[in-house]
Amino acid sequence: MKAKVHVMLKNGVLDPQGEAVKHALGSLGFEGVEGVRQGKVIELDLADGTSEETINEMCEKLLANTVIESYRVELV
Repeated sequence: MKAKVHVMLKNGVLDPQGEAVKHALGSLGFEGVEGVRQGKVIELDLADGTSEETINEMCEKLLANTVIESYRVELV
């Protein structure tokens, strides 16, 4: 079983990497980009039967800093 964990900074948290990407896109001539938020995707290979509760526990304890980040689990 595979799971993808999508981690993003929460709204209102400064995203310097996103701002750098936005600026770089403008410098390359890409107009109309009003905002960029950068995150990460973590792919997990899990034993069959691993519960979504266990995956959420992994996120809460290690994979996401829940003070400033939100996450979404996608089972694939």
